[in-house]
Amino acid sequence: MQNIYRSLEVLDKRAVDKYLLNEDILMENAANSIHQLISKLTHQGSVVNIVCGGGNNGGDGYGLARRLMGDYCVRVFVAKEPKTKMCQLQYDRAMEAGVEKIKKILFCDVVVDCLFGSGLAGELLPDMCKLISDMNKVGRIKIACDVPSGIDLDGNISNVAFRADWTVSMGALKSSLFSDAAKDYVGNVVVGDLGVSKKLYEISSNTQMLEKTDMKLPDRKVLNVHKGNFGHLCVYVGQKSGAGLLSAMAGLYFGAGLVSVMGKDFIAPLELMHTQILPENTSACVIGMGMGEVGEILYQMLETSPCVLDADVFYLQDMAKILDHYERLILTPHPKEFVSLLKICKFGEMSVEELLKNKIEILREFSAKYPHIVCLLKGANTLIAQNNKIYINTFGTPNLSKGGSGDVLAGMIGALVAQGYDLPEAAISASLAHSFAARLEKSTYGLTPLKLIENIKNII
Repeated sequence: MQNIYRSLEVLDKRAVDKYLLNEDILMENAANSIHQLISKLTHQGSVVNIVCGGGNNGGDGYGLARRLMGDYCVRVFVAKEPKTKMCQLQYDRAMEAGVEKIKKILFCDVVVDCLFGSGLAGELLPDMCKLISDMNKVGRIKIACDVPSGIDLDGNISNVAFRADWTVSMGALKSSLFSDAAKDYVGNVVVGDLGVSKKLYEISSNTQMLEKTDMKLPDRKVLNVHKGNFGHLCVYVGQKSGAGLLSAMAGLYFGAGLVSVMGKDFIAPLELMHTQILPENTSACVIGMGMGEVGEILYQMLETSPCVLDADVFYLQDMAKILDHYERLILTPHPKEFVSLLKICKFGEMSVEELLKNKIEILREFSAKYPHIVCLLKGANTLIAQNNKIYINTFGTPNLSKGGSGDVLAGMIGALVAQGYDLPEAAISASLAHSFAARLEKSTYGLTPLKLIENIKNII
């Protein structure tokens, strides 16, 4: 996992005060971080256009231009005259080094966005919108310094934003880079070294980005075992039976020793056990997918074992009481379902659009009210929350945007709970495995829920 922060002002000040650095050293290291990336992405002699604003992000750009001189064909576009002391100093150094200034942005090998960074506040003026649009049209490789221009502190985009192939987040990761809206603009996100190690620069954070190494697959290493060692998952199959059956099959493929399906009027696959009563040895339940009307079986499951709740249950008016009374729960809503849940739990009414503008902090508020519950909020970036901590899975792909993908995820989570994973670990590992199973599909559109289930066994 990697720490994520809303703002790095405290960390920068701490680096200056504690390690006797100064703004100049931090800026030189920021420029060097982008220099190192450019040297990996393109050959010497490449044309590099750097668009500089008037703040310290622009100062990073001028520092970069000076560093690249001699090895690359470097040109700077002065979008705004230097306003800060450090930007002016770096501008003067760049001019002394003979960096060329241009008045029009032309096609180039690399375009570097040093316009606003994390300093954007308010709406973009029309001339800046046009400039960013022009920047998006040039450059074989597009690199953003700190944060792509047009993305604000909350990760929202009003009119236009720079579409980076690479974003170099200076010092540490910023939460604005991981909003759903930002996903199409940040490209590959890397951290720029500011001259002090990660261990020394960072402090603890209650928001973290998940990495592949955080995925714990249910590998079977003990040889003397039987099916009972790997838990009994029970899935309720409702009115739209396909949803529940997909969930159950996913649970079986993800290692559950036994999988039973409850419900009426469907034909269960041969691998699954069809039952009308909740098995006594049930170790985890999954309910809600395609359920329709929620009946008494929900409360039987809640009393029996840990439960994964999905889909239709988030419209149940009793949900607030359920969350107050039961502790062994994992919720897996998509944004529309989460908005319904928020209303039922007295967080007020809001639209899906309003939720997505501040998704991380709204989920954090929900988690603070129900610290015993794990909530996995789906989206372009999936958020997993418990007890005021947020974990972000950035590995999701567009081919998961298909009916049934969420049902598969619910079954995968239930399988890990049935096998004895603690609830946060089950949500994290299943979410990551779900993403990496999707990534085995070569096309961006051809993944089906059945293919996704089949891919589970091929995750490495």
